[in-house]
Amino acid sequence: MSQFDYIKDIAKYGLENDQEQLMSVLNALVEHSKKTKKVNFAIQLQSILKESMRQQSANNLTKVGSDSYHQRIDDRDIQDLILEKITSDYSLENIVADDDVMGELKHFIEEHDKIELLQQFKLPVSNKLLLHGPSGCGKTLASYVIAGELKKMMVVVNLGAIVSSKLGETSKNLSKIFKKAALEDCIIFIDEFDSLGKVRDYSQDHGEMKRVVNTILQLFDYLPQSSIVIAATNQKEMLDTALTRRFDSIIGFSLPNAKQIKNLVELTLNKSGFSFSNKSEAAKIMKQCVGLSYYSIQKTLLTSLKRSLFKQNKKDVKSITKIDVKIWKALVIAEKKSLKVSA
Repeated sequence: MSQFDYIKDIAKYGLENDQEQLMSVLNALVEHSKKTKKVNFAIQLQSILKESMRQQSANNLTKVGSDSYHQRIDDRDIQDLILEKITSDYSLENIVADDDVMGELKHFIEEHDKIELLQQFKLPVSNKLLLHGPSGCGKTLASYVIAGELKKMMVVVNLGAIVSSKLGETSKNLSKIFKKAALEDCIIFIDEFDSLGKVRDYSQDHGEMKRVVNTILQLFDYLPQSSIVIAATNQKEMLDTALTRRFDSIIGFSLPNAKQIKNLVELTLNKSGFSFSNKSEAAKIMKQCVGLSYYSIQKTLLTSLKRSLFKQNKKDVKSITKIDVKIWKALVIAEKKSLKVSA
């Protein structure tokens, strides 16, 4: 069957309200999508099916105070705790980093690719990863790469909704997120993880400070090995040492050096059809980029590409694909000035 055949059957059984046949076809479409390498679509569809089945189960009459009753309330509340659920097409080829970072990412991914082998020998699987370093240096991108390489759904945590001034509420919210991730066998991504440490700083109840940390430690200990937690922070020193010790792998990101900047520029322009109007001048500007983050460099390069495109004659195809190095240089200087990076 082709994908169109599945879609026609889904429409047919959906309109006929034949739930049994509809679920059968949807599950078949998931398997078909995996075989035809439409893995992200398969993951998203699978997640929708799981969510629908849980909601159908919860919609039955339940006794107030029962486990099903509380599960229904949790499912309703948890939507506010998640920024988004995403799949990723990113792979290791999409990230530029130093050899140590690349090596650690490869090892982490390999452990989950070969999880059955490790379990066969009763060896633990690394599933708690801490990414730290300056802003814009690839921590979030690394999480997308891991999700893409492992073909897993990633739940991006809404930290603003999780953190609460109410006594015990932050711990409860964290527990809900981890429970959901365990059920869906996915990745939890928590950006600005140090904010959980800040809760302890701002709280007037010392007991609440300990509760948040203890909750995270317990959740880490009981996290299924097929589920993954990725935490990112710009301020690793703010984290409780008990928390950092619980991570199986800690990867430090840094600002790019000259070689990495060159690789980033080549990766950004690859397959774009654009090139520099003056290669020797572009090489000098790349040296000027030292001190900026990957994000800042890529941002200035893409902006210069767009401004060069707008500036030139649309009929002259050859000139359109040339990036005006003067524009890029001015943007790099302005970026360094705004971020107070020394020239």
